[in-house]
Amino acid sequence: MNRLFGAKQTGPKPTLDTAIKTTDTHAASIDVKLASLNAELTTYQQRMSKMRDGPGKTALKQKALKILQRRKMYESQRDQLQQQSWNMEQASMMTDNLKNVMTTVDVMKDTNKTLRKQYGKVDIDKIERMQDEMQDLMEVGNEIQESMSRSYDVPEDVDEAELDAELEALGEEAEMEGGFAMAQGSGEVPGFLQDEVPSFIDEPPEGAKVKEAAG
Repeated sequence: MNRLFGAKQTGPKPTLDTAIKTTDTHAASIDVKLASLNAELTTYQQRMSKMRDGPGKTALKQKALKILQRRKMYESQRDQLQQQSWNMEQASMMTDNLKNVMTTVDVMKDTNKTLRKQYGKVDIDKIERMQDEMQDLMEVGNEIQESMSRSYDVPEDVDEAELDAELEALGEEAEMEGGFAMAQGSGEVPGFLQDEVPSFIDEPPEGAKVKEAAG
């Protein structure tokens, strides 16, 4: 059996990438051969176009037909190699996708285990009680702020007209006090109080009147 199919290979098995590269190399070598055959066919066609019908042209035509047959054989072989390479590329892509899926599944499993451990330590009832306590504390804080900001002995409803009248009265008192201060400094009675001064203050005493008469 070994004589027919060769000895058993003991080396590492070829990978898909290696097989794809080998197939592409074979296909590229066939492309080189096809380019050479196409050049020969072009030469024969040019020569036959300048020849008259006869044995020489017929012999040249037979050579061109053989080259054309070889070209078709090489083209068929190249197409097969390209199809094989494409099939292996698809298999490689499917393998890579499967590896990515398995990696994603493993990561999700580990994440699921971690989440279960973490969330298993969380007490939902305890969190809700804490939230309720925080809400109660916020309400107490708001009540304290309202209590501290409360005003003392100040009526809530104040009439603006009363305030204007009181402000005008304060202004008049200030004017009167200013007028008295000026009068004390000059010895004169303010003009707005002259009508209220008694007339006997301006009259001289009786002795002064007698002296004036004797004089």
